[in-house]
This record gives sequence, structure tokens and C-alpha cells, in this order.
Amino acid sequence: MSRLNRVTNAGQGSEPRGGSAFGPTSAGRRAVRWMRENPLFAFGAAIVMIVVIFGVLAPFLAPFPDDASTATHPFETLVAPSAEHLFGTDQVGRDILSRVIYGIRISPVIAAAVIASSCIIGIPLGLLAGHFGGVIDEVIMRITDIFLAVPALLLALAFAVVLPPSPYSTMIAIGIAWWPWYARLVRGEAKSVTTRRYVENARILGLPRWRVMFRHVLPNSVTPVIVQASLDFGGIILTAASLSFLGLGAQDPTPDWGLMVNQGQGYFATQWWVVTFPGLAILITALAFNLLGDGIHERLDPRRVVSR
Repeated sequence: MSRLNRVTNAGQGSEPRGGSAFGPTSAGRRAVRWMRENPLFAFGAAIVMIVVIFGVLAPFLAPFPDDASTATHPFETLVAPSAEHLFGTDQVGRDILSRVIYGIRISPVIAAAVIASSCIIGIPLGLLAGHFGGVIDEVIMRITDIFLAVPALLLALAFAVVLPPSPYSTMIAIGIAWWPWYARLVRGEAKSVTTRRYVENARILGLPRWRVMFRHVLPNSVTPVIVQASLDFGGIILTAASLSFLGLGAQDPTPDWGLMVNQGQGYFATQWWVVTFPGLAILITALAFNLLGDGIHERLDPRRVVSR
């Protein structure tokens, strides 16, 4: 019996030499291994990180920071890409590379603001509809259906026409068109979570309904929102660029990518760089966020978790 106790105590007091199986080293290795298995996600994450760094350090990384504002250079208009101007200059002599770098502070920031506002509006409404049901559910979902009946781009375009053209108006117009998706998504999850046993047990114990909703239902309903937000980021960037291209978003001299494409479309046949580099910035950024969103979706997919 003493031998058995010694073996048991030794097993309880010992740990693997490499640290705990659930320690940071093991988690880091699992993350690195998962990234190796998903190179597209790693590529998208790397591009997103570069975009964030360039956006934060734009004043230091842009070769001609003044060209992102009202500066003009009449004697350097439409200069082809060279060692001095890697992306060339536009129709008023501004350095396109500098404006593309500063543009990172416009389109991705609009996308982040739209997703934040959509979550702020959609999550509480979806939570109320899914948890309480009945009349509350019917009223909220019918309002949501009215917004969902119109394509998001068309609805955003309609609101953008009414509002004065600016980046803030673009945020508002797209946010109005985007929140219903999050409301409906959270409503479905909350409705499912509300019927689970641990929520019913919390009610039986006499916990207030608001506490059950925020303590038990909400935390178990937001995982799909994280996935949806990561997938929506690229689409919102394209929508914001579309509104700016139509003249309903940022106005000159704001270095907005969609606006730059609009201003350079007349020079595409002869001065291709004016429209090409802002267009590539839109394409690469939207693609990077889509790859990142696909990776997050694959990682957080409940069916994948069960299979592991």
C-alpha cells in the first residue's frame, strides 16, 4: 500500500519537462503548427498586420506626407513611376505612394467603425429577440426583414445620397445597411442557447432574467459574430470604395482609395499608374481580410472543434 501511495504522490507532484501541456509553450506550438497547415490564413494575417503598421506609422513611412493633404505640384503632374516616386504622381503632382499609404487610415477604419456600430446595434436587438421571443421577437425581426429585403450596397447607396459626402457619412450609410445581419445571427444563436439546460437551471434558481441573458446567453451567442465580422471586413472595404468611387464618400483632397480610382479612371489608357496602385491597394487589403476571416471561420467552426 505504501508503494502505491509513493507512486501516486510522485505522479501528482511531477510535471512534463517541457512544461504543462496547457502552458504557453504548448499553445504557441499549436498556433504555429496550425498556421503551417493554413498558409493562406498566415498570408492574410501577415498582410493585415502590415496594413495596420503602415496605417499607424503613415506619417513616418510616407515619402511625401504633405501630398496626402492639399499640397499640389503643377510641374510634376502625371510623372511615371521612378526612383523618386515609386508609384508615380497624379494629375496635380501628388505622390501616389504617399496617398495610398495614408489611404489605409480611411477604408479599413471605415470598415472597423461599421462593424463596431453594427455589433452595437445588432447584438442587443438579436439578444432581446432570441431570448424573450413572442411580441418582442416579432417586432424586431419584422423590422430587420425590411432592411434585409434591400441589397446592402443599394441600401447604403440610398442613404449615402441623402447624407453629405464624407467618410463619416459612408460609415453611417453602410452601418445602417449592415446591422440587420448581426441581429438575425445573434437572434438565432440566442434562441438556441435559451433552450439549453444550464439556462433553464439558472432560471429555476431564481436568477433575474437580465442576469441570465447577459451572464449565460450572451457569452455563448457571440462566437458566430466574431466569425461574421472577420468575413465582412473585406466586403465593407469594397462597399466603402464603391461609394467613394461614385462620389458619395470622401472628397478631394482626402486620400481615399475609391476616390483615387475615380479621379484616375480618365488617365488609365495613357497614365496607368494613377488608377492601378489605388485599385491594387483595395484588392490586396480586401483579399487579406477575406483570407483572415476564412481562417478564423475554420478555426472557430463548431463542427471542426467536434472533429478534433
